[in-house]
Amino acid sequence: MLVPSPKWLNEGDNAWQLAAATFVGLQSIPGLAVLYGGVVKKKWAINSAFMVFYAFASVLVVWILFDYNMAFGPQWFTFLGQPGLATSAAFTTGQATVPAAAAGMPELAFPMATLVFFQFVFAAITVIILGGSVLGRMNFAAWVIFCPVWMTVVYTVGAFSLWGGGWLASMGAADFSGGYVIHLAAGTSGFVAAATIGPRLKADRDSFPPNSLLVTLIGAGILWLGWNGFNGGDPYFANADAGAAVLNTNTATAVALLVWTLMDKISYGKPSIIGAVNGMIAGLVAITPGAGYVDGWGAIIIGICAGVIPWFAMNKFQKLKFMMKVDDTLSVFSTHGIAGLMGGLLVGLLSNPAMLEYIGTDKDAPGVSVTGLFYGDSGHQLLVQVYAALFIIVYNAIATFIILKVISIFVPLRMDEAKLKIGDDAIHGETAYAIGVEGE
Repeated sequence: MLVPSPKWLNEGDNAWQLAAATFVGLQSIPGLAVLYGGVVKKKWAINSAFMVFYAFASVLVVWILFDYNMAFGPQWFTFLGQPGLATSAAFTTGQATVPAAAAGMPELAFPMATLVFFQFVFAAITVIILGGSVLGRMNFAAWVIFCPVWMTVVYTVGAFSLWGGGWLASMGAADFSGGYVIHLAAGTSGFVAAATIGPRLKADRDSFPPNSLLVTLIGAGILWLGWNGFNGGDPYFANADAGAAVLNTNTATAVALLVWTLMDKISYGKPSIIGAVNGMIAGLVAITPGAGYVDGWGAIIIGICAGVIPWFAMNKFQKLKFMMKVDDTLSVFSTHGIAGLMGGLLVGLLSNPAMLEYIGTDKDAPGVSVTGLFYGDSGHQLLVQVYAALFIIVYNAIATFIILKVISIFVPLRMDEAKLKIGDDAIHGETAYAIGVEGE
């Protein structure tokens, strides 16, 4: 007699995790590839989109060779797992587990291969988001080196510390789906990278019209609905909290888009399409750290905050003279860094203990949830959220700077002036469109 799977495997949970992982993967390819390719000046469309595809591929290779276990494997240090292969038949078909964090969750009901792939797509999109800060001037050879190195040295530390059972998790820091691990990390590292590499050509900074807003909107739409896998997949089960996380994600995002559009209308007289996309992204990012911890009102409040605070960060703070010295191409600092930080801190305020991620069966263990200040917490959760944010910011900033400086010894970080003037054709020998005026 043959059976399709071992008794510990739940087909529904495994199917949802694989589907959720695919949704998250679609956020990168084609999602952000199309968004980046459409929102930049025509001469940078191919380079920007291909940076996404390269990052996705290179991260997967190092992920299965050693990075997965550094982020989610057996503890090596308090902030890092032990490097190891994720390739053997026994490992990939065995029951999934996160050894250092296993005590805080039910036994996982799908194989390790599913977990490795699910966490890979989160890892890949992080460096891809970071790349949005340096579009239009980073030397592609430097990007080739940077992606796998940054993933190994930087991302794995934050992931293990918060998700893999490391020291921040032990302190009680909560990051439901990556507000800190992904978005604050990408915003911080992207800003440092933009400052270290240097700005685009002055002509590109002064005039950088999107080559296709319709293509940009296609990418944005894929990003939005792909986020259902991003936040809905993170309970690791197809349970009630996964459904709540999906609903909260879409609620906060819708509110943020509307509020951002209103802010644009009030300030500039017209509702901006690019502004709406930025509002959408800020809403997605801001709800991410608390998607399964807050209720519907919490999601609405987070959406309002995401439409206001990152808007001011992008349209006012990043326009100050000293901030303008750093050429953050897509304002990743505001839409991901500020929104992720804000969302992570709001976890300490708005988390409702009735939003159970896992249900307890004992009187003394009613379940797994997070309690915010507005629901009776003493402020401890908010303080822990501050500590976690500070660690991510400081570590990412320092490590990213060092990585780039070391890379610069071997290859230039910034393209030469001749390539910057021409763009895609000089770098790849290809262009996005066969019509139009070169460089527009």
